[in-house]
Amino acid sequence: MSAMTPSPLPLADLVRTVRQSREYHRLTDAIPYTRFMGIGVENLAGEMLCRMRYAPHLIGNSILPALHGGALGALLESSAIFELLLQTDTGRVPKVISSTVDFLRSGKAQDTFARAFITRQGRRVANVRVEAWQDDRTRPIASSHALFLLSEP
Repeated sequence: MSAMTPSPLPLADLVRTVRQSREYHRLTDAIPYTRFMGIGVENLAGEMLCRMRYAPHLIGNSILPALHGGALGALLESSAIFELLLQTDTGRVPKVISSTVDFLRSGKAQDTFARAFITRQGRRVANVRVEAWQDDRTRPIASSHALFLLSEP
């Protein structure tokens, strides 16, 4: 790294900064995977949502066309992790212990939204539920329930 290039903030410092500033893009822009997948965190109508912007590489079935299940799974898992990072005091990226995804209908070739809800949180473990939708929030295209390890023993 050259003297002219600023060094990136450690994750815990970046998360703390983003919690205060609500500049969620700073966190998602710092993660190459979320940049590649087009996943960002936005404050829409006072609610923290994740959006996966449509891109052709997200298509799994080109005949329909429909989003790849792995892309939807990535959105659901990322939404849960961002919810935990931004709404709890954890300083580490939560680790998935278990995850169940329900694919409810085909995802169209368009932006997809997700909202995560922490349903239970202890000192070391948290349960998170996530729903993803496109045009109509009342018609989710996928949902998940996941258990996360927040910190090492």
